[in-house]
Amino acid sequence: MNLSRGLAVPLSLIAALALSSCATGSADPAATAEGSDGTLDVQASFYPLQYVTERVGGEHVQVESLTPAGAEPHDLELSPAAVDGLRTADAVVYLSGFQPAVDDAVAQAAPEHVLDAVHAGVEGEEAHSAEEHEEAGSSHSGEAHGDDAPAGEQSAQGAAEEAAGDDGHGHAGEDPHFWLDPERLAAVATEVAHELAEVDPDHAAAYESNAEKLTAELAALDQEFTEGLATCERDTIVVSHDAYGYLADKYDLEQVSVAGFEPDTEPSPARLAEIGEVVEAEGVTTVFSESTVNPKVAETLAAEHGIETAVLDPVEGQVDESADYQQVMRANLEALRTALDCA
Repeated sequence: MNLSRGLAVPLSLIAALALSSCATGSADPAATAEGSDGTLDVQASFYPLQYVTERVGGEHVQVESLTPAGAEPHDLELSPAAVDGLRTADAVVYLSGFQPAVDDAVAQAAPEHVLDAVHAGVEGEEAHSAEEHEEAGSSHSGEAHGDDAPAGEQSAQGAAEEAAGDDGHGHAGEDPHFWLDPERLAAVATEVAHELAEVDPDHAAAYESNAEKLTAELAALDQEFTEGLATCERDTIVVSHDAYGYLADKYDLEQVSVAGFEPDTEPSPARLAEIGEVVEAEGVTTVFSESTVNPKVAETLAAEHGIETAVLDPVEGQVDESADYQQVMRANLEALRTALDCA
């Protein structure tokens, strides 16, 4: 299932690369088990997974992200060399359905050790079932995120989101941005530790220890969000695209998105008018834009209603390489507290 518009590398080219590599590569699997400096070569599909893998692997891994810093992960295209790198990697960590080019490349390269973060992140123990969604009734905005959507997707007026549906950006219309819930990202850290231990059992204890440390840090981050957003004057956030469902669900917020899963989708006049009604009715003071998305629509909407704009980062990529996941999330928390007038 596709979540983005990235272009997959032609299958014929991938097959040719595989045949060429088989003809010239080492016949001994152990010869490619580690890099020349003794570290594992791990490929991560985009930044949050790169961050977790680097933290868990520590000094024993060299992690490369398939999505360059500052790039839009939804639109990723892979070079033949990148595809071949998946085949020779000691381990691959990716999120199925989020980047079609990566899905196709992983299927063709067939790396021996591959971890799909969808199981721990999107389908984790805390994931909402379709039955729970039905019990919640019409207060949830099902059009935007499907029956398995996080609970924070209802608009303040109870109106359904403009038709977004399964636009090629989710598992049957689900929100893939699970990493905006720190506890779900912690679950991925545990799975990464298990995967790395299978590849490199000599350092299994180090991977487990690193995962436990990261899990504790993410639990503390989650607590900061819980306490920081507990006493706010408002709970409605107007955002540029439909990426904050897990965050809204976890911290009892209501997300109203200008666009659907596609961050660069132009909203219709009717949608803008609907959002304007929510802004006025709920006393919204801020329209959130994103660092990698053109802020023009958010700025225009805010100007029409005499309110502010601010950045709420979906942390899909690392825009500033000096700021890691936790630092960006804490900046998000401060932006939310200001916009929602939290005590």
